[in-house]
Amino acid sequence: MTHFSERVEQVSISGIREVFEAAGEDAINLGLGQPDFSAPTHAREAAADAIREGRADGYTENKGLNSLREAIADKHARDQGVDVDPSDVIATAGGSEALHIALEAHVDAGDEVVIPDPGFVSYDALTRLTGGTPVPVPLRDDLTIDPDAIEAAITDDTAAFVVNSPGNPTGAVSPPEDVREFARIADEHDVLCISDEVYEYTVFDGEFRSPLEFADSDNVVVVNSASKLYSMTGWRLGWVVSSTRRIERMLRVHQYAQACAAAPSQFAAEAALTGPQDQVDEMTESFERRRDIVVDGLTDIGLDVPTPGGAFYCMPEIPEGFVDECLDRGVIVVPGEAFGEHGRGYARLSYATDEESLHEALDIMGEAYDAVTR
Repeated sequence: MTHFSERVEQVSISGIREVFEAAGEDAINLGLGQPDFSAPTHAREAAADAIREGRADGYTENKGLNSLREAIADKHARDQGVDVDPSDVIATAGGSEALHIALEAHVDAGDEVVIPDPGFVSYDALTRLTGGTPVPVPLRDDLTIDPDAIEAAITDDTAAFVVNSPGNPTGAVSPPEDVREFARIADEHDVLCISDEVYEYTVFDGEFRSPLEFADSDNVVVVNSASKLYSMTGWRLGWVVSSTRRIERMLRVHQYAQACAAAPSQFAAEAALTGPQDQVDEMTESFERRRDIVVDGLTDIGLDVPTPGGAFYCMPEIPEGFVDECLDRGVIVVPGEAFGEHGRGYARLSYATDEESLHEALDIMGEAYDAVTR
C-alpha cells in the first residue's frame, strides 16, 4: 500500500498562500514578498544574448558558471571585506534551494534547528523535511533576533541556528554587536550558523553585517540570492557560501536534486552583480520612502508598529479580527501566526507596491481598525 512520508505530512501549504486564495481578485495585495521593479536591463540582456548565442542550452558545472562564482566572490570582498574562493560557492535555484541544501547537508533526523519566531516560513518547513526538529525562539520587542535567546536554546542536540537580517517578516536589522555574537555562538558551541542574507541591500537604518565577517571557525553558511537584491525573484538564482568541506557536502545534495541552476539565470545574475548598481540604490530609496508612508499611516490609525530598518515589510501589533476585516474590505495582509506562534497578535504588511495603492490601503485599514475596536 502506498503512503506518504511522515516528514512531508508534518508540512502544510504556507498560511500566506491561504490568505491570497481567500482574497478577491481586485484586492490590494500587501502580502506579496517581492519587489515591484523589473530586473536590471543589463541582466535581462545578458540572458537574452546567451540564449541567442547558444551559450545557455546545456548544463553548466554543478556549482555554476565559474565566472558567476567569481562575481559572487568579488561581491563578498567588496561588501563584507571577506575572501571567498569561487570554488566555495554553489549557485542554486533561488535562496530557497540554498536554504534546503544547507539544512540537508548538516541536519540529521532528531537534530534540533533553532529558528526565529516569527520567522520566514521555510525555516520550520525545511527543517521538518530533513527529519529535524525546529526550535522557535521569540524575538525582542523591537523584533530583532536576540543572541541570548539563541544561545539559551542550544542543547546537545542542536545542529544549527538560523539568523536573518534584514528580517522577513519583520524588516528588523540586527546591529553589528548582535551579528558578532551570532558568530561567537557558532564558534563556542560548535554549531552551524545559517545566515539568510537575501535582503542585504535593502537597509535604511543601521548597517548590514554578516556573521561571516566575525567567525573564527568555518561554522557559518551564508545564503543569498539575486531575487531581492536585484528584483529577480522569477529568475530563481541564489547561492551558498561556506568552507570547502561544507560546500562539498552541500554539493552532493544539489547535484542530485538540481544538477545546476538554470543557465540563462546564471548569465543574468552575473551581469547583475558585475554591472551598474544604480537600480539597487533606486530600490532602496523607494522602499524607504514607502516604509515611512506605511509606518506613519499605521501609527495614525492607532497601531503600534516597530519601525523596520530594512527589507520591505513591517509588522504592527493588531487587534483581534483585524486581518479578516481587512480581507473583507479588499486589502491582503498576512496574520503573524503564519510565521510562527510568537507572531500571533501581529500582521505582516509588504509595502512593495505603488504609493497610491499604499495610501488607499491605509484608508481601508483605518476603517477596518475602527470596525473591530469600536
